[in-house]
Amino acid sequence: MAGIFITALVVGLTGAMMPGSLLVVTVGESAKRGWVAGPLLISGHAVLELVLVILLTTSLQSVLAQGGVAGTIGVLGGLVLAWMGYQTASSARRGEVSLEGIKNTESAAAEAGKTSAGRYTIPIAGIVGTVSNPYWLLWWATIGAGYVIFALENGPLGVVSFYLGHITADFSWYILVAVLVATGKRFVSDRVYRGVLMTCGVFLIALAGYFIYSGWGLLFG
Repeated sequence: MAGIFITALVVGLTGAMMPGSLLVVTVGESAKRGWVAGPLLISGHAVLELVLVILLTTSLQSVLAQGGVAGTIGVLGGLVLAWMGYQTASSARRGEVSLEGIKNTESAAAEAGKTSAGRYTIPIAGIVGTVSNPYWLLWWATIGAGYVIFALENGPLGVVSFYLGHITADFSWYILVAVLVATGKRFVSDRVYRGVLMTCGVFLIALAGYFIYSGWGLLFG
């Protein structure tokens, strides 16, 4: 259970730290409404992903339990995970990712202004920011589904460990972003940021090997 939680945490943290639409909305809302916008936005994101996990473990469980389907998703998920890890590590090494855009809260707030909402509807903005990312559904169709398959080998607690690890990464990063934006504090240096991403990228490539190996075993073992 600890292994599932930790690996899901690292994979989730890697995805959360990469700039995207949800990050822009978080910065904008935090600049306007304070740090509380962070957890409120991610609560909407978390509910959406909880629905997906429930669907994968109930309505689609009989499909995912088939060796051919599980093996195919495992291999495809591993390939996507390897691509994600390579892109993350190489982008960080080449200096193509930066926190500079996040630091400029005024421009980020202006960009996110169209999704600005009252405190009680901010979670909806979190859902909108999530589904507007084209890679989100791809992630869940491959990596997320593969993770659920392997987590199910440990029963319901395995799936719970995966979900908690994944969503803990999201809450941790986005609450940190919200607090730093709301208080006007500077982020960590780009060097540290890129170092963390590079490390996570290498980890993802190693984990991809496990996905591919396990999926291949289900297909041809």
